Amino acid sequence: MAEIEIGCVSDYFSHPMVAGIDLTGELNKGDTVRILGHTTDLEIIVQEMQIEHASVEKAGIGQSVGIKVPDRVRKGDRVYKITG
Repeated sequence: MAEIEIGCVSDYFSHPMVAGIDLTGELNKGDTVRILGHTTDLEIIVQEMQIEHASVEKAGIGQSVGIKVPDRVRKGDRVYKITG
């Protein structure tokens, strides 16, 4: 399966566990993403995505989104969309 870099973690909120992501590519609800960093390696399906506390189905280049994550992520972690 191919991985395409679509963004970078800009923030992390522990309650609820949400990653803020600055997008450099497109992201859709239902996409499988991998968040990879020095101590991070998570693969998740995007169940819910928000921009400014409003739910959205998709987001694109230049937007910042929040997605729920099952574990801690760190600022600077890279976000990849898994395709194929």
